[in-house]
Amino acid sequence: MCGCCTCRSRSSVSSAGPADPDSTVGSQNKGGGLPAPAPVAQSSDHSSVVIPEQETMPEFVVTALLAPSRLSLKLLRALVMSLVYLAALVAAAVYSCIAFTNLLCCPRRGCCGRQRLSVEPECLRDPTLGEHCFLTLRSSGLRLHYVSAGHGNGPLMLFLHGFPENWFSWRYQLREFQGRFHVVAVDLRGYAPSDAPKDVDSYTIGLLLADIRDIILGLGYSKCILVSHDWGAAIAWDFSIYFPSMVERMVAVSAPPMSVFQEYSIRHVGQLFRSNYIFLFQLPWLPEKLLAMSNFQILRSMFTHRKNGIPQLAPCELEALLYPFAQPGGLTGPLNYYRNLFRNFPLEPQELSTPTLLLWGEKDPAFQQGLVEAISSRFVPGRLESHILPGSGHWIPQSHPQEMHQYMWAFLQDLLA
Repeated sequence: MCGCCTCRSRSSVSSAGPADPDSTVGSQNKGGGLPAPAPVAQSSDHSSVVIPEQETMPEFVVTALLAPSRLSLKLLRALVMSLVYLAALVAAAVYSCIAFTNLLCCPRRGCCGRQRLSVEPECLRDPTLGEHCFLTLRSSGLRLHYVSAGHGNGPLMLFLHGFPENWFSWRYQLREFQGRFHVVAVDLRGYAPSDAPKDVDSYTIGLLLADIRDIILGLGYSKCILVSHDWGAAIAWDFSIYFPSMVERMVAVSAPPMSVFQEYSIRHVGQLFRSNYIFLFQLPWLPEKLLAMSNFQILRSMFTHRKNGIPQLAPCELEALLYPFAQPGGLTGPLNYYRNLFRNFPLEPQELSTPTLLLWGEKDPAFQQGLVEAISSRFVPGRLESHILPGSGHWIPQSHPQEMHQYMWAFLQDLLA
């Protein structure tokens, strides 16, 4: 690892997270504050005229009027969480059958995943992909691992991976764009060798957005081209909303904004069936056990599936993608992302305005194509360019890198002039 790249935080960087909506209304009185004095106006004869203070509704009356709405929202959330955990139990039964079937078919793989504590796959040390560094985040103090190449060659291009992946899932893009950009692929919090807090509350969307902000500023930039896939794209969508000045362009692959996904899934039950694993991941400890059984066979099948997997994936590359999860507790952090999904239900629709390239797989088993149109309806006209790649599945950056690169070069050409 490169010690010289460790912790490049700037003392002038602000450590504030996503703005609290209440904090932006500084001139408004908060509940319990003293009323402002009545303004004084001058009459034509220069005598002072006191304008009567506008009567305000007593606080207990406001509370009483809002009580039914608050109660309805609490009941709605309770109902939703009841349905979520019911679905989680059903998903647990299904995935338990799959895991034990894998164990019976290949008993020599063992009941749990093998831990690789010292020997990592050789391809993770490929020097052509970049230099391995660590960055200490200003807000949280967490230490994140990243791979960097092309420093000084142009703007920052930051890559955010999904689940179950790591920085290595961007190997094709690191090689392709390092000649014209400073490319950085980070291991998000929870993914070894980055720090991985164990508690669920360490993976809220606010903390994840603060991580991305601290990465950009810690690398010495004020903005970036944000390229993301799957869970990384879910984070990137929100980051472009709360920190629009820090995203010059965005490339989102195979994932919708959380609010779009929520609204679309309520109207299209088929999407909920495709996302059945989300419900399993709401449970404690059991998902980790099931995914690790038979040396991570469920995860292996996702990458190597004949129709939906990554074609021509070398054995070393497969091991490199699974390596973070084979470390002690390596699955808990990534699964905690999912355990925060329903925390803020229901989400409000938000307008999207960052210039964005959206790439979607025609045969994506996780997300329906209808989500592309749902995403487009939220965009300011002229700001979204979307493409559905024929024959591709969920793993576009690895399964169809050439097509992805062509769309990206065309999308970014005006920045290269």
